[in-house]
Amino acid sequence: MGRIFGTDGVRGIANTELSCKLVMNVGRAAAMVVAEQIGRKPVILIGKDTRISSDMLEAALAAGLTSVGADVILAGVVPTPALSCLVVKSHADAGIMLSASHNPYEYNGIKIFGPEGIKLPDAAEFEIEQIVLDKVKPYSLRWGWELGRIQQGENLIETYIDHLCSAVEGDLSGLRVLVDCSNGSACATAGELFRHLKADVTFLHNQPTGININRDCGSTHINKLAEYMESSGYDAGIAFDGDADRCIAVDEKGNVVDGDVIMAILATHLKEQGKLAGNTVVATVMSNLGLFKFAREQEIHLEATKVGDRYVLEKMLKSGYNLGGEQSGHLILRDHMSTGDGQLTAITLLSILKQSGKRLSELASVMEVYPQVMVNVQADAVMKSQLDVDPGAKKIIEDAKAVLGPDGRILVRASGTEPLIRVMIEGHNKEEIAALADQVADQLKERLSQNEDCKKLEGF
Repeated sequence: MGRIFGTDGVRGIANTELSCKLVMNVGRAAAMVVAEQIGRKPVILIGKDTRISSDMLEAALAAGLTSVGADVILAGVVPTPALSCLVVKSHADAGIMLSASHNPYEYNGIKIFGPEGIKLPDAAEFEIEQIVLDKVKPYSLRWGWELGRIQQGENLIETYIDHLCSAVEGDLSGLRVLVDCSNGSACATAGELFRHLKADVTFLHNQPTGININRDCGSTHINKLAEYMESSGYDAGIAFDGDADRCIAVDEKGNVVDGDVIMAILATHLKEQGKLAGNTVVATVMSNLGLFKFAREQEIHLEATKVGDRYVLEKMLKSGYNLGGEQSGHLILRDHMSTGDGQLTAITLLSILKQSGKRLSELASVMEVYPQVMVNVQADAVMKSQLDVDPGAKKIIEDAKAVLGPDGRILVRASGTEPLIRVMIEGHNKEEIAALADQVADQLKERLSQNEDCKKLEGF
């Protein structure tokens, strides 16, 4: 993880940590890196989500890009995966998305995509950081006719929706679906998408105000949708996050169908059709134990990467796999998209639902979900840096592993996007693992806080 870039781009509270100056300079540096790679003036596509800060940061970003000679195309409010797709479709040299995904509205972020619609590699992000922070080279400011220009993109959303529709066979007529847009980017595309596919859809949380994105709605507050689904008569519920790169479903009984279960359903379908590349699913170490058990029983190979969609995609690209993702609902269907796309995941799942003639609860029964508890520990950078090296922290985790035995597991990691250490425990008894997770979280907080205090006293 870099000094500006985390595991999923740049994030921070808009106009404080993520200032207009920083956004402008990241834009300048990114344009310089791209221009050097292609040997000419770059064309860069900008997208944004519905946060109140997105307009402000879009202006700063466009100013930075054009000040070093890059031409800019404004895509407006679009999902993050739409920007990834449109970079390729419009033959742009790069795309920059302004979004903080599932975070609260006061946050915003920067995600940069190369011409293939794939997030920039670590080396390119490091080069940008060196220009912005270390000033290894001056900004190549232009003037006169060398300045970049800004134009509005045309028919971009239609192009993206057409691409999504081409990824499924037939339509979704006959299905009744409840869709939660999280007051985010999906509000700009989901209505037209589901109309094209002829589903009978009722939309929730599709009136963005700039400050209500992800607020008590969407994939990070799935219980709201689950409550609506109970005895509602809908075949499925679908929830997106703020930038619509995640999708979580709810079955007709109100049971949550998370990313791991959706992957199991899709893997089963693809294997039956002989289309599961390498007979492999790529997940992360945070995926539910049930997914690993499902893979063994179905004789499907499961590759587990570090947490983060970029690591899932790296493995997929390296080995030629076409299905991977995270429990959070960030799924990558590589045959159709080069990044996770919540709407693509949704219509693929719904298409399988229609073709099968089954209920979603029946499809979801392909995988047993083990009880899983996640506890977050507030942690600053010093505490996070000590997690993997402090002997006391290691002993706390090893002691918990001994308590769990072979029928459970514990994973503790520092978040790449938030000031948190995440403690995840799985096992058969939810009450027991919940108590153990709280205990581990409290012990880690006390231990790592003491370490931080000692460092301050020692002058570190």
